Amino acid sequence: MDRLLDLSRLDWSDLWTTNTNRKQLEVVLCVQERRDETSSLLLQKFALSRQATNVQRRSVSGAAMRLVQFHLHGDGGGIRVGVEQGEGLGVVDLKAFDPSMPSTMRELLELGDKGLECAQRALASGQCVLERSGIRLLSPVLAPEKVVCVGMNYLDHCLEQNAPVPKEPIIFSKFPSAITGPYDDITLPSESQEVDWEVEMAFVIGRRGKHIKEEDALSYVAGFTVANDVSARDWQMRRNGKQWLLGKTFDSFCPLGPALVTTDSVKDPHSLAVRCLVNGDTVQSSNTEQLIFKTEQLVAWVSKFVTLTPGDVFLTGTPPGVGVFRTPPVFLKRGDVVECQIDQLGSIINKVV
Repeated sequence: MDRLLDLSRLDWSDLWTTNTNRKQLEVVLCVQERRDETSSLLLQKFALSRQATNVQRRSVSGAAMRLVQFHLHGDGGGIRVGVEQGEGLGVVDLKAFDPSMPSTMRELLELGDKGLECAQRALASGQCVLERSGIRLLSPVLAPEKVVCVGMNYLDHCLEQNAPVPKEPIIFSKFPSAITGPYDDITLPSESQEVDWEVEMAFVIGRRGKHIKEEDALSYVAGFTVANDVSARDWQMRRNGKQWLLGKTFDSFCPLGPALVTTDSVKDPHSLAVRCLVNGDTVQSSNTEQLIFKTEQLVAWVSKFVTLTPGDVFLTGTPPGVGVFRTPPVFLKRGDVVECQIDQLGSIINKVV
């Protein structure tokens, strides 16, 4: 395939309807081999074209609340917060709708009900709408105080490893600097030869709390999103005294997005299909009903030890199908494209560089 192909001139919707997954990804893989913004924007365009063809989206009047962070093209990189009119549709700029609104998701969540009510009014107004072609989506949360991760939290993932089911949540962390956008590149570190994928449902804390009761826990959750808990297995399993942190927290090892779907917009977060594809091939396929410790249990458990604050991110664990447990093991290489999908929440697509 011609590497000089001008992807900006392609009819993306036609590309989606007339080719297989692998063929679509071959086109994306012809994107510039250098790591720059153009690659991210093309992957965003690829994702949106597919949504326009395959997703039966809700009208604005029945839309879920899908909060996003974004840059405007050409504005020098300033962060803005918006609300999607629907999955893959236009974005209402909250700052343009109400100049008193903050510019980051974390600040919006810190406003509590006031911030969410403004987002609802903005969505209903149909005003201050930006076309998707004019923005670049960022991670829904860029600088959380905490990134809380849960290991061995899918029953079928435990069975995959012939491992006992945990009696209490296995908690570890990533540094917030690992977070990257829904269509940004994953950078392979020279220090690792065993970088693996992990699709995960994530949720974001919406209000401050300590010693939260399980029956109250969902009221502390602002919403849900999609994550990839990228993992360097050599550092996770054999190096650093087998402590997981370094293997989990390289730069770009936490793609997150594309939107924060508010809790009241998700009918049942524990009945969502979860998938991961590498170069168009399905490598993970499960359902959040397999979670051993549900959202409420995780919030209650972790809040015993630390105070949860708005913007804190929880990654809830991954299902079976990771590369390290394949025979032989399979790891990511430069040029691969990883897509993580969760029903109702959306998908993130990241090129490995």
